[in-house]
Amino acid sequence: MKNITRLIFLVGAILFSAFTMAQSTVTGTIIDAEMNAPMPGVNVVEKGTTNGVSTDFDGNFSITTKSNDAVLVVSFIGYLTQEIPVSGTSNLGNITMQVSEFGLSEVRIIASVAVDRETPVAVSTIKAKEIELKLGNQEFPEILKSTPGVYATRAGGGFGDGRINLRGFSSENVAVLINGVPVNDMENGVVYWSNWAGLSDVTSSMQVQRGLGASKVAVPSIGGTINILTKTTDVEAGGNFYTTLGNDGYRKLGVTYSTGLFDNGFAATVSAAKTDGDGYVDGTEFNALSYFVNLSQKFNDQHTLSFTAFGAKQRHGQRQNRHLISTYRASESGIKYNSDWGYKNGEVTHIEDNFYHKPQLSLNHYWNISEKSSLSTAVYASFGSGGGGGTRGENKFTNPAYRIGPLGPVDLDRIVDENIANGAEGSESILRASRNDHNWYGVLSTYKTDLTDNLVLLGGLDFRDYTGSHFYEVTDLLGGQYWADNSDVNNPNAALQVGDKFNYYNDGKVGWLGFFGQLEYSKDKLAGFVSLAASNTSYKRIDYFQYTVDDPLRETDRYNFFGYQVKGGANYNLTDNHNVFANIGYFEKAPGFDAVFINFNNTEINENAENQKILSFELGYGFRSEKLSANVNLYRTAWRDRTETRTFQLSEDETGFANILGVNAIHQGIEIDFAYRPWDDLTLTGMASFGDWRWEDNIENVEIRDEQQELVDTVDIYIEDVHVADAAQTTFALGLNYRVLPRTNILIDYNYYDNLYADFDPSDRGDETAPEAWEMPAYGLFDAGISHGFDFGPFEATLSARMNNVFNTEYISDALDGTNSDAYTSLVWYGAGRTFTVGAKINF
Repeated sequence: MKNITRLIFLVGAILFSAFTMAQSTVTGTIIDAEMNAPMPGVNVVEKGTTNGVSTDFDGNFSITTKSNDAVLVVSFIGYLTQEIPVSGTSNLGNITMQVSEFGLSEVRIIASVAVDRETPVAVSTIKAKEIELKLGNQEFPEILKSTPGVYATRAGGGFGDGRINLRGFSSENVAVLINGVPVNDMENGVVYWSNWAGLSDVTSSMQVQRGLGASKVAVPSIGGTINILTKTTDVEAGGNFYTTLGNDGYRKLGVTYSTGLFDNGFAATVSAAKTDGDGYVDGTEFNALSYFVNLSQKFNDQHTLSFTAFGAKQRHGQRQNRHLISTYRASESGIKYNSDWGYKNGEVTHIEDNFYHKPQLSLNHYWNISEKSSLSTAVYASFGSGGGGGTRGENKFTNPAYRIGPLGPVDLDRIVDENIANGAEGSESILRASRNDHNWYGVLSTYKTDLTDNLVLLGGLDFRDYTGSHFYEVTDLLGGQYWADNSDVNNPNAALQVGDKFNYYNDGKVGWLGFFGQLEYSKDKLAGFVSLAASNTSYKRIDYFQYTVDDPLRETDRYNFFGYQVKGGANYNLTDNHNVFANIGYFEKAPGFDAVFINFNNTEINENAENQKILSFELGYGFRSEKLSANVNLYRTAWRDRTETRTFQLSEDETGFANILGVNAIHQGIEIDFAYRPWDDLTLTGMASFGDWRWEDNIENVEIRDEQQELVDTVDIYIEDVHVADAAQTTFALGLNYRVLPRTNILIDYNYYDNLYADFDPSDRGDETAPEAWEMPAYGLFDAGISHGFDFGPFEATLSARMNNVFNTEYISDALDGTNSDAYTSLVWYGAGRTFTVGAKINF
């Protein structure tokens, strides 16, 4: 018996020894070749097994292989996959990951991408992998909703109608750059996300730089900068097919193909997608066809040319008009209620809609002049065509008598019958479009040279030329023979047909010329910069309807506004774990186009329009360790002389205006965010943002002037200590990303919003006793998603599912303040209830 026991023990010892000897522990650090920075979250898997780990926040990994001789597969979306043979226990040291997109490093230079623990700004970066997991059928700006300082909503709920506020500033004061090219409207600064439908499909990364930002171009952003980098061309050949289905008929089908980088230096990537659906909100059906093309040619080690074209032709119904809460509750559709659509000949017809096509074309040249110097230049153009729908004539569209049932859709057939019966007298009511076409050309060039090993000089120019064409267009006579119009002095008593212009027709011409220079210092633990920029903004207006062809007033002079910005900052890495940074900046920004040309004509010129003045500073602290990454930022932005004008009806035939100076606001707060990885398969994220955004002072004796610039009256504006509205000042977020299996991830996100006030116009507050704007109810939302990857024959496939607002929480996301500043008189938009998508993707 003893011999048998000894034999069993001996065999077990031999087997255990053999198993132990077969295992090896391999360690290493993954480094981004372009940024020379550690890469967290990189997958390291033993080939042919499910044994894998991912790198920590410092890029480190440790894996115990099942075989003494193994191959490690190192992979991360956007980077070339590597296979590394290992034998026995070893430390591989630094493993450098190369980006899988040819030319991406050059785009990063133009786009001024911030680097962690080096660039002294508050920054959050979202990669393509995270966008793919979180987007679903959300609006593109909603991807950023778990970012400190961000408030993003779907606004009216139509496809592409989303909006975003950053640190309490709306899109007019948040610079949005795509591959370093500014896309804010040149006349009013607004970003229309519907113009960029499909952008999420080709985004390589999206970086939010809060506050001053790292942008080197002369873009004066007050709230911050949203820096979007699209795909360039893949180094390796291949592509993918994908399809997504969702609630309310959501359908998306897309394809991407890349040739890979040929030996002659040429590479190409093309992508296209079709998206359509009924829309979550009533009467918001949509369709979009998006496309992306990138062609790159590397001629030698010095020169690379890259051509990019992308855009989307889209049309979607809109919910433009907000309603009382009681109206939503009385309607059959509840929070989906929309009054801006109807039926015509049995088909849905959008009374309010948006249609636009804005191709963006750019030709980039990258020149490595020497080992120390380079020049990156982008020549770009965009051609926008489209606008938004609406009505004209007798206001039958809001008359309850023309509704199909109480609070139902509009009975357009009845209007058609009445217009037909009107015969030769023409239509009484029609549908029209407010067109905003444009042609936009620009050049952006950045020169970089290493003055010393530690000092870098950058400089360049930013030139833009923009012409926006604005007019009403007849889109549907609704059965009538014509539309009678006398708005064009050159064509009075016109009988208009579909496609004809009416009501107004003018061009806005905007010129921009900016120069910038920046010194960057980096040595050991210290990195810093000083930046100077100057720009001239010019405005000119041409009116084709209010003045005859030979009238000298038909075309105005150019009105110029000189702006500049000075900013600087430094980051100091106290240890390998702790860093601190600070930045400060001052800039002046030109007033908006409409602040110069009051009341939309060429005679009432606001000669007293002034630049907006902004002073901002920030302090930050960062912590990085193997398992925890955290940041704390304190900021204060003082906004002086915000562009604010107001018109007054002085008599039946005359209007007056007030150029209101001294509309000042203070935006200050604290932001905290973290990511914690208790083990390789689990990442917990969170953020908290506490803002205190208020209007600063009352304004007394504001002058009202008539069309002859004569003083006719004064008004007072009472805004002192009133909260800035239209964005949640307190936000929280918690997130979980759990890798259940090597290729299966579960995501759960929770977002909470509080201290959110209904929107109002500061210039309307003429009553000293008026209360604050209505504070909307706080709300919290849960989102969840799952992604599973598997082999599908010779291909890699991914199945995914996403659900937003899991518990179908009812909440108000947007509101206009009412007469009593309360829930009973304010006009609101409800946010979306529970929505979902399921999708499949095959890589080849």
